[in-house]
Amino acid sequence: MSDKVHIFDTTLRDGEQVPGCQLNTEQKLVIAKALEEVGVDIIEAGFPVSSPGDFESVTALSKAIKDSSICALSRAVEKDIEVAAEAIKYAQRPRIHTGLGTSDLHIFTKLKSTREKVLERAVYAVKYAKRFVEDVEFYAEDAGRTDNEYLAQVVEAVIKAGATVVNIPDTTGFCLPEMYGEKIRFLKENVKGVDNAIISAHCHNDLGLATANAMAAVQNGARQIECTINGIGERAGNTALEEVVLVMKKHPSLNLDTRIDTTKLYPISQLVSTSMNMPIQPNKAIIGSNAFSHSSGIHQDGVIKNRENYEIIDPEEVGVKESLIVLTARSGRAALNFRLRKIGVDLPTEELDNIYQKFLEKADELSVIRDEELKELVAEYLKVV
Repeated sequence: MSDKVHIFDTTLRDGEQVPGCQLNTEQKLVIAKALEEVGVDIIEAGFPVSSPGDFESVTALSKAIKDSSICALSRAVEKDIEVAAEAIKYAQRPRIHTGLGTSDLHIFTKLKSTREKVLERAVYAVKYAKRFVEDVEFYAEDAGRTDNEYLAQVVEAVIKAGATVVNIPDTTGFCLPEMYGEKIRFLKENVKGVDNAIISAHCHNDLGLATANAMAAVQNGARQIECTINGIGERAGNTALEEVVLVMKKHPSLNLDTRIDTTKLYPISQLVSTSMNMPIQPNKAIIGSNAFSHSSGIHQDGVIKNRENYEIIDPEEVGVKESLIVLTARSGRAALNFRLRKIGVDLPTEELDNIYQKFLEKADELSVIRDEELKELVAEYLKVV
């Protein structure tokens, strides 16, 4: 039986921190319900103390969502924790996510504190949050640049204080996969009581390594991944939910599984993109417009003969209708014939060879040949012959 990896979606919290992507309560409700249908285990609904609007949204989601846990973010501050608890009091599965920085850089320059005081504050925050909810997650901000020995002390202390989940964020996207994986492994091997809590991976994409780092984490014992739809988030974004889910699905040897319904990934990707006014880059893995498009003649011929020659994911598996054979000047006869048959035109080989030359001239002129242009091309050819 595969190990369960919990999917913690922070689209509505970390994702919404992207400038210009703020959502109203109604939009958040629509996305949250879609996340619930997709099968997300935990929805981080917001940071309630940050604004009245965020408090209202978290409260509304707490009332509406039944199958996913609802999580509220807070700093390691009593007021933050109290407001978070108030916002999620209607949730069937409430979680408070509290914490503070643990790297020396954060401790000495941001918090103006000491390692000893940060450790005390971390323990107190967890104990205080436990007064309100059973499920408390602690985040060690900038864990990616935190000394492993000190990080282990903090993790051990907060688990002893009652943390059910411990988040190890690579806040700045600094880590290499082997570094981050080793950090998780070090905690699993050196923290007393580590099996009493779930270790969580929260990776940022500043160096383009968020997905790789998240996978290194679960391969070394983490059992929760914090991610966003389309990988949106501050700066270069967060781990993309659709990417880590498909990596685990396509590699059964990892013996890792989620409860995500992958057929709903493309629709929710489009929903988030539209709602947040965040276009998806065409070459984005899994859900980009080019993810299942083929324009090279060699690739097109291979896909037409057997889709698996160039696609490791069936488009329908992620909610995309079909692969696309895009006609360009790089396309071959096999692709042209395939598309001609799609519009009801079946030509013998000799005529196909003749029209192919006309097609190449047109493709050089238009870049991409769509069905309309293809029909015109066939009509012109038939007139001549």
